[in-house]
Parts: sequence; C-alpha cells; structure tokens
Amino acid sequence: MNSKLKVMAFAVSVDGFGAGPHQTLQDPLGQGGLALHEWFFHTRCFAQMHAGDGGDEDIDDAWAWRSFENVGAWIMGRHMFGPVRGPWPDESWRGWWGDDPPYHVPVFVLTHHPRPSLQMKGGTEFHFITGGILEALKRAREAARGKDVRIGGGVATVRQYLQAGLVDEMHLVQTPALLGRGEALLHGIDLLAMGFQRIEHQTSAYAQHVLLKKGRG
Repeated sequence: MNSKLKVMAFAVSVDGFGAGPHQTLQDPLGQGGLALHEWFFHTRCFAQMHAGDGGDEDIDDAWAWRSFENVGAWIMGRHMFGPVRGPWPDESWRGWWGDDPPYHVPVFVLTHHPRPSLQMKGGTEFHFITGGILEALKRAREAARGKDVRIGGGVATVRQYLQAGLVDEMHLVQTPALLGRGEALLHGIDLLAMGFQRIEHQTSAYAQHVLLKKGRG
C-alpha cells in the first residue's frame, strides 16, 4: 500500500476558520478556537489520550480513532508546536502536551530556525525542519516506512500542502462554532479542481464529518 498524505480530524467553524486569531499561551488555538474541538472532548478517544476513563463511544469517537489509523509520522507547523516566535531562545519549550505527547511516532515540525531533535516519552520524537514542506514530507515518509503521513496543522501548514497538490485525503469536521475571524482554511482553494471528491459524510450531535479523497479513492 502506498503511503498517503492525509489531513485528518481537522475541525473548521461554520464560517470556515480552522483557528481563531491571536494565539497565546492561554489561547493555543486562538481566541474562540477551543470551541472547534468540542466534538472531540467528549469522546472515549480523547479520554484515553489523556490517561482518563469514560468518554462517549459514538460517531465522533469512531472518527477520532480512524484519524490515527495507519499513521507512521506527522507533520506540523511551528505554531502548532508552540507559541514561541523567532529564533529559539532556549530548548525549554517542549510542546503543549507534557512529557508524553499523543503522537507516539516521529513528528516533523516546520520552522525557519534550527533546533536539535527532541525525544519524548511514548515514542514521540520531534524533528525541526528548516528546508520547507518538501523536505519535511520526504523525511516524514522515510520515517513512516510505508504507513501514512498525517498533517496535524495548523491552517497555514495544511494550506501549503494543499496548494502544492500533495494532499491525498482530507477529513474535515465542520462544527457549529462561529468564530467571525481567524485563519480561513480553504479561502481561494478549489478542491473540486484539485480532483477531490466527497467519499463519505456523517453527522453527529456535535459536528458533520466529511471525508474527501482525490479521484475515486
């Protein structure tokens, strides 16, 4: 099976934003951005990722688990890794997720400023890539060893890979949140012209899940 580049479980507001404005340490998803992920917070998948019990086993939970299937490496932008801007002042920032991030595979972080790789608990290792999206994808595919590569975000990173025609599959979670402003995921991007087709969709009490693939899947 060929390795695919996927955007999975990516939440967008009803007005098309994938993050709110003004990311800070207190607002890692931007102002109002937390509301985009209410579909996920109630699931058993979320609870287990945070070493907890309970959580709902429903439509949202099933899609959440699907988003982790066959993933051998991740790519993310620097803003998803943390709020630090410019040259790294030191190596004290180690991500939003504590000592055991939820990835458990190599993660390639796009940045303009070099930094040594960071080994975390549970098999997650962050690699900081300064050579752009193609270098990150090459490194991620090598690390994935035939499995898929998942783009975690943020919006700018997803848009770069979409605009380069490199994304094979995309699972969007349209939530009822209304942000008004922020980072628009698909502004100026014609998914139909790129060859994407809707393969599957399902609605829960919290969101609509839409799976898009190029060609016939």
